[in-house]
Amino acid sequence: MPLDASRNSLVLPILGLLAERPAHAYDLAGRLRERCGHLPVTRSTVATLLKSMARAGLVTARAPGRVGNRPPRTVYETTEAGVAGFHRKVAEGLRDSPAASMDFVLAVGYAGVLPAADAAVILEERAARLGRAAEVPARGPLEAGYWHGLITAEIEWVIDLAARIRAGEHVWDESPAPLPTTANA
Repeated sequence: MPLDASRNSLVLPILGLLAERPAHAYDLAGRLRERCGHLPVTRSTVATLLKSMARAGLVTARAPGRVGNRPPRTVYETTEAGVAGFHRKVAEGLRDSPAASMDFVLAVGYAGVLPAADAAVILEERAARLGRAAEVPARGPLEAGYWHGLITAEIEWVIDLAARIRAGEHVWDESPAPLPTTANA
């Protein structure tokens, strides 16, 4: 895990899941495995990240509660700062994450929390940045061909997605937990 826990790829989907509804680490780990099966998810990692996120003010912990015969579990929920951080991480993931990265894939999954016009602009900026990156030669001919194909495919997909968003062809509900309009200003 990175020294800065906020850089862990699981932080974005944890905030997204908590924006949907408060949950304890065990529940979150299960939901993460369902939705992000491609990421290594353990309950201990989720619990550690939740504690770190609580110290950073992104989530808050309720007093541990007991359901039936189960041991007491601490339920976490997002704070205002957590919702704002979630939106910021989605925008940063769409704009700044490396090509073909899991951070980009995770951000795409939550792009709907951003205003549609903002998401389209961010994606167009990403396509332009990736276009510049595609001009950097790779070390060998196979690597260069692979990299060029990968970047070209992502650029085309991102441009198409931005165009579909602008045309209103993509369902855009700006959920979960959109920021209030005044916070977007």
